[in-house]
Amino acid sequence: QVQLVESGGGLVQPGGSLRLSCVASGSISFYSMGWYRQAPGKQRELVAAIRSSGSTNYADSVKGRFTISRDNAKNTVYLQMNSLKPEDTAVYYCKGGHPLLGDRWGQGTQVTVSS
Repeated sequence: QVQLVESGGGLVQPGGSLRLSCVASGSISFYSMGWYRQAPGKQRELVAAIRSSGSTNYADSVKGRFTISRDNAKNTVYLQMNSLKPEDTAVYYCKGGHPLLGDRWGQGTQVTVSS
């Protein structure tokens, strides 16, 4: 099972951009990968997902602003976040889902959108 490590979070002003990275300790070629977020007092929610085929889906709240991508050669998944809003503030988690090995989660990275 791979280990996942997120990075790229931080403090950004409304309207700004951040790019999150999720680096796996091994191959993610057969994994479906996703970014989730959890704000204080709220349930963890799916933000974006990308399958091994490359197909993607997004939460309605981030469509047109966020882009998920993967580089299997680098065992890395990215989340490009543009036009950030205060309501995007949350801890962002990377998840890898393997059809046989099950799910793995990263430790999370904090994103704070505030002026």
